Amino acid sequence: MGGWLVGVRGAGTGASPERSTSVGAVDDPGRRFDVVLFGATSFVGQITCSHLVERHGSEGPLRWAIAGRSAEKLERVAAQTGAQVERLVVDADDESALRDMAENTRVVISTVGPYALHGSTLVAAVSAAGTDYCDLTGEPQWMRAMIDAHHVDAEASGARVVHSCGFDSIPSDLGVWFTQQRAIEHLGEPCSRISMRVHAMKGGASGGTIASMLNLVEEASKDKELRRLLADPYALNPVDLRRGPPQPDTTRPTRDRESGSWMAPFVMASVNTRVVQRTHALLGRPWGAEFRYDEAMAMGSGPFGAAKATGLVAGLGAGMGAMALGPTRKLLKRALPKPGDGPDPEAQRAGFFDLRFRGTTPSGRTADTRVTGDRDPGYGATSRMIGETALALLELPREERGGGFWTPASALGDRLIERLEAHAGMRFEWTD
Repeated sequence: MGGWLVGVRGAGTGASPERSTSVGAVDDPGRRFDVVLFGATSFVGQITCSHLVERHGSEGPLRWAIAGRSAEKLERVAAQTGAQVERLVVDADDESALRDMAENTRVVISTVGPYALHGSTLVAAVSAAGTDYCDLTGEPQWMRAMIDAHHVDAEASGARVVHSCGFDSIPSDLGVWFTQQRAIEHLGEPCSRISMRVHAMKGGASGGTIASMLNLVEEASKDKELRRLLADPYALNPVDLRRGPPQPDTTRPTRDRESGSWMAPFVMASVNTRVVQRTHALLGRPWGAEFRYDEAMAMGSGPFGAAKATGLVAGLGAGMGAMALGPTRKLLKRALPKPGDGPDPEAQRAGFFDLRFRGTTPSGRTADTRVTGDRDPGYGATSRMIGETALALLELPREERGGGFWTPASALGDRLIERLEAHAGMRFEWTD
């Protein structure tokens, strides 16, 4: 059972019905906390905690707290990160404790995954309480379920719920947003098609990410309707905008006719592309009814590039096949890193990502942009992305964005880009 544990603070103590202009209780200055980091004892939660300490300390004007199900682990995280803030003992399944936390907080950050297993009760609580919320989910089936179940409550209460606020899917979502804004500025029209290519990337995988992938594959292996939903590029769109033109999708080694580079599937494309299409829908489809977006890994040109693309496709296929088989999946659960495990600090600092976007306008003109980050994409960079998203939500005027289920770009746009460039080691560049 969860409850409240008061720790030591410092030395002494649009186009759809999902868009709304409602004002909820989240602006109530009487709420006890500005931000609560729920899941602070998780691998990425600890890194996020360190980022908040670095940015705001424990005694500054930001009233924040850390939360999790173990008092002992929370104390350990506080000691290791220097987060001398209040500690809240709250279990992900304790509806009453989650409701109390939501009602006393302006913004909740959740790093508790897999979200399909551990996140639903909290989303229900924040949606009812008018509390802003952001998470790191890359589970489209769960996002769809939360949107369908709670967007009416979020609209009514004023809660702004923003999923996928880490490497899934901020660089893609804001990269497309940035490309479109610069295309309009420089070319006088938005792009009708944008392709993102992973030019370079270095980083490791944590146990939490692996657990989410295994859970998703397990669910999909048992549910034909779920497999159909996962294949739908418009699965996350508002109910009345879940149709559109066929979307490009790289599923095998493919040579790009324009650049000559070989491409391979990008494992996160199935999430990122859906988030981008939701952004477009929530904004009222300003980039045109025929807007197309795709993602892939750039593997280089010539025979070497072809071999790399073929090898990556074969490896991905073998990995997904192993995950889909029950006995093999059980072995993988025992053999692969567990939740709480992940790259060490040195590896996080050595990581990076370099994403290239090319847009084409209806008149045939091109727009080229680049999004880069200077840390391990899934952890060192992700922790700073979600931390800055929460702080941007804290400052987001209610009249600018009312309650509902938003995406990073549709809710925060340039406001979040400015924060990421100033405090998260990211760069958004027009390279055309």
